[in-house]
Parts: sequence; C-alpha cells; structure tokens
Amino acid sequence: MNIHEYQAKQLLASFGVTIPAGEAIFQASEAKNVAVRLGGDIWAVKAQIHAGGRGKAGGVRLCKSLEEVEQAATDLLGSTLITPQTGPQGKEVHRLYIEAGMAIQHEYYLSLVVDREKECISFVVSPDGGMAIEEVASLTPERILSVSVDTAGGLSAYIVRKMAFFLDLKGDNIKTFGQLINALFDMFKATDASLLELNPLVLTNDEQFVALDAKFAVDDNALYRQTKIKTLRDFDEEDSREIEASKHGLNYIALDGSIGCMFNGAGLAMATMDIIQLKGKKPANFLDVGGGVTVETVTEAFKLLFSDQHVKAVLVNIFGGIVRCDIIAQGLLEAIKIQPMNVPVVMRLVGTNEKEGQKLISDAGLNVLWAKDLDEAATLAAEMV
Repeated sequence: MNIHEYQAKQLLASFGVTIPAGEAIFQASEAKNVAVRLGGDIWAVKAQIHAGGRGKAGGVRLCKSLEEVEQAATDLLGSTLITPQTGPQGKEVHRLYIEAGMAIQHEYYLSLVVDREKECISFVVSPDGGMAIEEVASLTPERILSVSVDTAGGLSAYIVRKMAFFLDLKGDNIKTFGQLINALFDMFKATDASLLELNPLVLTNDEQFVALDAKFAVDDNALYRQTKIKTLRDFDEEDSREIEASKHGLNYIALDGSIGCMFNGAGLAMATMDIIQLKGKKPANFLDVGGGVTVETVTEAFKLLFSDQHVKAVLVNIFGGIVRCDIIAQGLLEAIKIQPMNVPVVMRLVGTNEKEGQKLISDAGLNVLWAKDLDEAATLAAEMV
C-alpha cells in the first residue's frame, strides 16, 4: 500500500528525520493562508498522487509570491496529471502539499528496499539526487551504490561509512548522515515497509540533511498490525476493481490486457499469464481466488471479471486440490444472476469434483468453451479476443 508524500514525511518526522515545514490542503482557497503561516519568500506547491515523475509533468511548482502559490493551487487541484508512472490516463489531483523553501547545498538519492533474493534490506545511494534513478542506472551506473544489511546483524558503522564516503561526505556530515541512516533503518523495520525513497535527500546550507521528497510503501500483508498506517489509505489513488476485490479477500491486480483470468495459486497464475503472452495476447488481471475459496468469493470474482469493460474473454484455470471445481461452477451460476456473462468464457477445471462442476455448468446451458489443458485454454481465449 502506498501513501502520499506528506504522510510519508509525517512518519519520517516521528522517527527523528528532518523534513521541511509544510501543510496539506484540499481546497485552493487554503493555499495562500498556508504559505503565510509557513513564512519565507519561496514555496513549493506539490500535487499529491501515487506516482513518480511529478516534477517533469508540472505537478511541482516553485512559487516566489503568495499570488503564484494561489494560482498554482488553482491550476493543480482537480487537474489530471500524466507522468511516466500514471500511464496515458493520468491521475486526478485531489490534494496538494505546500512547503517552505530552503537553501540547498547538494541533492542526493537514498532509498531502502526489500531485497527478496538476498532476504535482507538494501540501501541504495547516489550523489545524483533529483534525477530518476533509472536514468542514473542507465547512463552512469558507477554513480549508484547498493549495500545489503542483514536485519539480524543490524546496521554496522562500516556500512554507514561506506555509504558516506561514496557520497563524498566530510567531517561532521558523516556523523549526521549516520544518525539519519539509523533512523531510516529503524523506521523501515518498524513499519513493515517495502520501499522508502528520499529523492532528493538534500544537504542544506546550514549542514542539515532534509528529506525534500519521500515515497513510502508498506507490505499489504502487514497492514493488520500497521493499523495507523492503514488509515492513511487513499482510495481515490487506487483502481476501483482492486478496491472491490480487496473487500472480498480476493488477490487481484489490474493489468492492461484483454483476457480476464481466474486461477488458484500463484504458480498456476504466473504460468497462465505467461502462456497468454505466448499466444500474442495480454492478461487483463491477476485474480487468484486462493485455497480457502467459497461460493460467495467466486461469485464476486466472476462479477468483477464480467463487469470489467477491458475484458473481452475470460479464462478460468483451476486445479482442484483444496479448491473444489463444483464451487467454482456454483460461483459462476450465482454471478450471472447479477452480472450477465457477456463475454466468451473458456474453462479448464481439473481435480476435485471436476465432473460435478462441469455438469452444473452444462445443465445450466451456458455457452462455455471447455479446454483439456492450459495450452488449449489459452489458444481458445486468444481466438475469442
């Protein structure tokens, strides 16, 4: 789950990380008063959306007067911001963050990520802050340092110094940087984060490290114990299909293809989506009904697929072990009572109660295409599209 920049900064501040003075607003009429309260003679007005690249898309405005702050707020609120991470449809701006300006000496890149391959937390740093890290990696990979930290062993002074020297820090800045790194490491662990990115992390003229921008994501599986962070969820920033699926405990991710998919188990899911790609088409979603499936959850899953305007055909690939094939069939019959089956459906039901499941659907007279294996199922789905 992602949260907004200003929310991430509030979390950072609670762990002792220095952030610029700022306030979030939801109405343009609030902008001028916020700037007055912040003081100074320069302000940044930032669109708050869950996507990077806001600056290049005009979503971050540097303002040198109260009138400019007011105009920037008026322009941005309610506008649609299109960045490389939003896709061509963009995202509507519902809230802004106004920050006081500061004198910047240098900009750095710093992030913490979960390294699943090494089963640890990795720090990534670069002296080229403010740029997209992908550009730095492509053009000057030697300007990026990645350091892995064993969570059991903890963060050593050696690792901190290694990063500090790579960033060419001097004197007292090394000590201050070490305090920052330790605070970020503590925060990352305590909040079950999957990503924490400061780009840029700035060194000000008065030798302070300040998180000028912040991107934060928490592991969805840990939200049951991160109750405070869970309240920060902004449904306006999420796909409506994913929101609906989460209400029913379905593992759903919207994709950009045209074949709606239903499967049980991540391995079967990946194999299904791979073979759809091999047939020259793209999956419209990842929809794993899981092992403890019920008729009710399957019903909601089919309703979700049939109501999705992006879906031109549905491929159901179920290997019945814990999951019973007749439950999948019953869910389909319940779903079409509410949401018409207005696209072709290809089904491969194998395993527990497969004959019972097939009979339920056949007796209902549904126009379903049956496949004996996954290759045939993907071929039929691709042809239907």
